[in-house]
Amino acid sequence: MAGKEQQVVKGLDLKRYTGRWYEISSIPKFFTPKDAKDTRATYTLNGDGTVHVLNETFSDGKRSSIEGTAYKADPKSDEAKLKVKFIISPLVPIPVVGDYWVLYVDADYQVAIVGNANRTSLWILSRKSHLDEKIYNDLVEKAKEQGYDVSKLHKTPQSDTPPEGGPVDPKGVRWFKSFLG
Repeated sequence: MAGKEQQVVKGLDLKRYTGRWYEISSIPKFFTPKDAKDTRATYTLNGDGTVHVLNETFSDGKRSSIEGTAYKADPKSDEAKLKVKFIISPLVPIPVVGDYWVLYVDADYQVAIVGNANRTSLWILSRKSHLDEKIYNDLVEKAKEQGYDVSKLHKTPQSDTPPEGGPVDPKGVRWFKSFLG
């Protein structure tokens, strides 16, 4: 399955896709905090057609966040193959760019599956902090059909009432690296 070409969403409506998404599960990386919870992303459409990205997670009671910009990998294509650029540190303003491929979004833009070109990163996202188990299992099956090793998925703990703000982790950029594959 891994050799099969991935099918991405065509004609993604970025206006409808913007807003907050909760990470229901992901394939974690070695630098993802083991106690990360309430992980989410908030997307805002910029005037130039790019998307402002705010990724947040909570670890050891502290909020970690990083901001970036998403843009179409090929502006002429209708495929939802995006790139996301982050500046990890203002002291070393070297951009880090990763794939953000929307593999699936439901008709109401309430759940989504996001992956990358080499299938090493995978996120199951929802507009709500909790997802019905049947819907979750259906999304996992869709990711499996795309060639992802879903046995590596880790459910992200989400609070019933997700926190807003909170103490900031000064090393908060380490968790986001899972995005890069």
